[in-house]
Amino acid sequence: MDAHETYTDKKSVLEEKERRNEKLREEKTDGVKESKKRKLHNKRPHIQNMTEGKPIALIIAFAIPLMLGNVFQQLYSVVDSMVVGKFLGVDALAALGATTWPNWVILGFLQGLTQGFSIVMSQAFGAQDGKKLRRAVGNSAVLSALSAVVLFLFGQIFARAMLGLLSTPEEIVPYAMVYLRISFLGIPVITGYNLFAAILRALGDGQTPLRAMAVASIVNVLLDLLFVTVFGWGIAGAAIATVTAQLCSCILCFNRVRKIEILALARSDFRLDGRLSKGMFILSMPMALQNLLIAGGGMIVQSVVNRYGMVFIAGFTAGSKLHGVLEIATSSYGFAMTTYVGQNLGAGRMDRIHKGVRSALVAAVATSAVIAVTMLLSGRLVLSGFVSGTEQEIAETISVAYRYLTIMCVCLPVLYVLYIIRSSLQGMGNTVWPMISGIGELIMRTSAALLLPAVVGETGVFLAEVLAWFGADVILISSYLVTVRKTEEKLKKAES
Repeated sequence: MDAHETYTDKKSVLEEKERRNEKLREEKTDGVKESKKRKLHNKRPHIQNMTEGKPIALIIAFAIPLMLGNVFQQLYSVVDSMVVGKFLGVDALAALGATTWPNWVILGFLQGLTQGFSIVMSQAFGAQDGKKLRRAVGNSAVLSALSAVVLFLFGQIFARAMLGLLSTPEEIVPYAMVYLRISFLGIPVITGYNLFAAILRALGDGQTPLRAMAVASIVNVLLDLLFVTVFGWGIAGAAIATVTAQLCSCILCFNRVRKIEILALARSDFRLDGRLSKGMFILSMPMALQNLLIAGGGMIVQSVVNRYGMVFIAGFTAGSKLHGVLEIATSSYGFAMTTYVGQNLGAGRMDRIHKGVRSALVAAVATSAVIAVTMLLSGRLVLSGFVSGTEQEIAETISVAYRYLTIMCVCLPVLYVLYIIRSSLQGMGNTVWPMISGIGELIMRTSAALLLPAVVGETGVFLAEVLAWFGADVILISSYLVTVRKTEEKLKKAES
């Protein structure tokens, strides 16, 4: 037995002793509320136990750093578009828009995969099962690395075919191909960042991804200006700047993960456990497929957009970038709810899940209203920063983008409800119905994009997005009510 194994055995013995000592509970008269829980993590900075404390305070405290991180993430996405649009012209901006959905096919799959892995981690963390937590992290690393290799090959082989499916105008295909080739070279980096960020979020750490994204945003802005305006590398410079920025965020998150004591992994943790890996894939694959379905619907919409000419494509691209700004808080609330619900389910606290979901819905709808009003008031000014060209081109592009923005702002609360309910379902381990809601989104989005333009013109393309939100909400709310009832019955049966 080598020194490492001896250390691991001693550590396991100490952890087991600590687990036994801290499992002592003092029941209150109603037999529900626990008065003592393990404290493996509370003394560690940024690691948050969400099974204790006021639900709304925990959720907002967790979500705010993620929102700020999303602000920085959207900043460098918007700066990419602004630099490309202002210095390279409408054609280059249209080409950048044509790469949005091919990129999201890869990114969405990775986010769904790693978010599914994080559900297992958060439930293990909430249940105070350190051994399962470490095995889940180790297995996630191996599965993520294998996925990165497959996706890298897929992206490089099928990049041109995806642009063809989108009916991308031939004059912008060379620009789009350059951007995609370089972006797909960064797939291992994107995978690493999403995995490390998912691990941190599962443990309640929303601050480290914020700092990582802030650094990445600054790096991306500076490199965008340097590579595009000074070196004259064109759209390739924008892509290189983005990949470099992503590498910075990946390194920062990795450095934080490796310093967390409860994640001191042994070599055995990286050996694939058939049962654990199967369970993780059962949770994560529906989430990854759900994102692919959304991406598929988006690609169909983009193919319709690409038939309307360069100015419409550029306007739609600019509007889509501000769509990302509208969603700044959605994914943040979503990640918060996945972690909150996962940890509390691991602790058997359905009462806290109910309170948390109700509070989060109120907070999310209020947030969406503030963001919508702000964007409606400042939208035209912001959009003017995306385009260059003749006065007519600028006016037409902004008109297209602002119409799209207005429709999304009016319906924004629907999107925020979608994220809260979907993420709560995922936190309870139900990833199938969120995937089915993705099918609903696909049907609504593509049907609207293909059929409505014949009735209401270009506006039909814009309505496709919000109709997809409504369709998903109907499915998600119904499945959430059923899942809550079944989960409560299962917990009561386990207690008895």
